[in-house]
Amino acid sequence: MFDYPVVLEAQPEGGFIVTFADVPEAITQGEDEDEALIYAIDALETALSFYIDARKPLPVPSAAEDRPTVRPSALECAKLGVYQAMTEQGIRKAELARRLGWHLPQVDRLFDLRHASRFDQIEAAARALGRRVEVRIA
Repeated sequence: MFDYPVVLEAQPEGGFIVTFADVPEAITQGEDEDEALIYAIDALETALSFYIDARKPLPVPSAAEDRPTVRPSALECAKLGVYQAMTEQGIRKAELARRLGWHLPQVDRLFDLRHASRFDQIEAAARALGRRVEVRIA
C-alpha cells in the first residue's frame, strides 16, 4: 500500500543517492545500496510527515517496474492508512478527536510518525472512520 519505488544512482565518488519520483521531498544517500535503502526508509517517513503536517493527501506510489521499493515501518504504515482514510472522507482532526472522545493533541500524536503510538489507538481511530487495521506477515 505504501511501497514507493526508488531510483538508486551510483555516484562517481562512491556511494549511492536514493530519490523517490512520487515523493520528491525524500532524498538520501548511503555508502552502498543496502545502506542507502535503509536510510531511504527514514527519508520517506520524514517526507510523508510533511504531507501530514500540511494536511495534504499522501502521494500515490507509482508502479515499481523492476525498481526497488521502500515502505515505512509497520506502525507508520498503520498511521498513514488511518490518515489517508481520514483525508479521503474529508474528516478533519477535530472531528476524529470528537468521534474518539480524545483531546486534539492525542490525535496530533497519533499522526506524528516519530511518536510511538499504541496500536490499540490506531485501531480505535480506524474504527471511528469505519475501517479496520489488518496485519499480515508476508
